[in-house]
Amino acid sequence: MRAKLRVAAYAVCVREGQLLLARSPAADGTPEWVLPGGGMEHGEDPHETVVRELAEETGYRVEVTGLLGVDSSRHVWPARRPFGRAVDHHGLRIVYEGRVVGGDLTHEVNGSTDMAAWHDLDAVPALRHIRLVDIALRLWRERPATGRVS
Repeated sequence: MRAKLRVAAYAVCVREGQLLLARSPAADGTPEWVLPGGGMEHGEDPHETVVRELAEETGYRVEVTGLLGVDSSRHVWPARRPFGRAVDHHGLRIVYEGRVVGGDLTHEVNGSTDMAAWHDLDAVPALRHIRLVDIALRLWRERPATGRVS
């Protein structure tokens, strides 16, 4: 089995009761909403990662205003093809709070997402979205001293 660690940084950006989300294809190709952000490059600081990823995925310049917390997830995926190896994937997701300070909403081209949009906070539960969106919103609302929600 192959072990894989992915460290990523994301931002919760809320403005006038709306949350900024990006759209990405799920494993089956169906679009789902995700937090803007993504994987750290080797040697990159997580703060730099979230600023870079937000610009790439949304077109906005963002100021990081706080660290909300950290989420860890682990999944084992079976081998996908003959002679392939199963993958034990561990995701470490650093969640920041951010404020848009410039730029214009644009859609990423040839990236992991295909569009970005603002959504009313009350409408988010009805959207097809990944679990991290719910975790990040809880971190944003509850601001636990541990930086962790269960």
